[in-house]
Amino acid sequence: MNLPQRISLLEKLGIYMRSQNSEWLEAKKRASLENGWFIPPFIESAIEQMAKHWLQRKALEEWATGENIGLENRTPKKIGLVLAGNIPLVGFHDCLSVFISGHHSIIKTSSKDRILIEHLVSKMIQWEPSLQNEMNFADRLTGCDGYIATGSNNSSRYFEYYFSKYPHLIRKNKTSAALLTGTETKEELEKLAEDVHLYFGLGCRNVTKIYVPAQYDFIPLLEAFKKFSWLSDNHKFKNNYDYNLALYILNKQFYMTNGTTLLIEDTSLFAPVSQLNYEFYTDKNTLLNNLANHPDLQCLVGNDERLIPFGNSQLPALTDYADGSNTLAFLNKKMLN
Repeated sequence: MNLPQRISLLEKLGIYMRSQNSEWLEAKKRASLENGWFIPPFIESAIEQMAKHWLQRKALEEWATGENIGLENRTPKKIGLVLAGNIPLVGFHDCLSVFISGHHSIIKTSSKDRILIEHLVSKMIQWEPSLQNEMNFADRLTGCDGYIATGSNNSSRYFEYYFSKYPHLIRKNKTSAALLTGTETKEELEKLAEDVHLYFGLGCRNVTKIYVPAQYDFIPLLEAFKKFSWLSDNHKFKNNYDYNLALYILNKQFYMTNGTTLLIEDTSLFAPVSQLNYEFYTDKNTLLNNLANHPDLQCLVGNDERLIPFGNSQLPALTDYADGSNTLAFLNKKMLN
């Protein structure tokens, strides 16, 4: 398939993902049953983001043009993909990158996010049978020309070792933070609630830490976060909340809560499910300089032109690459040289 044909197929896939096709509805249902974190609203949120913002002809054409993707890839490479599974379809961008660049993929899915990816790939092969030799799944990746792997900081060391002899792109743990000034409106705080709570906070683009000025009033924030009080109806989330709350009570540690979200003063960027860390700052510009290019940060959210706007952390463009590593440039330049 040449580039225009690949783009047309992806555009068709986007339309399918927003459809009420019975096979697709069944796949989403099975994915939710298999993974308790993949509740239907969050599956739909992920699908809507990808179908609306990624699988559109103009967006795909601009993406390919920006990295000088040729009309045809006459020397396609075999790319091994190790996908994460923390949120629905989190590995889809890697599959998309390999496909649009004209390479072939061997995909090792996470056991937590297997059904949706496999269904979408099978649908593409159904529409274009020639892809059955270009997109495959495997439990073990061998014989590839290059590798893209996503995992924890611990697993990344194994990836670096096993794939060291080949061109590779290895991603580690990331998270996101927000900078507040105390002047945020109710609407902005409710948008921040989405950055924090979508996908139960399990994504690298979820805000798990906020920076606030001295004497910050947390009441409006906790009130705005009640928008997601329904998360407590999920037993997995509630178990995490109850466990963390019990620890702070037993240790007589100060905490704030609205019954769903725990606010804890902690310097760590990472926080467990149901918890949001906070830290006080004195100078905004000094803080921004300190956080610039922080190795653990995927996104920094706030009401500043240098930051991602509230409510937008979970709306990445095709060029918002995980870890800031340009996947398409890796595939189009390093893999073809």
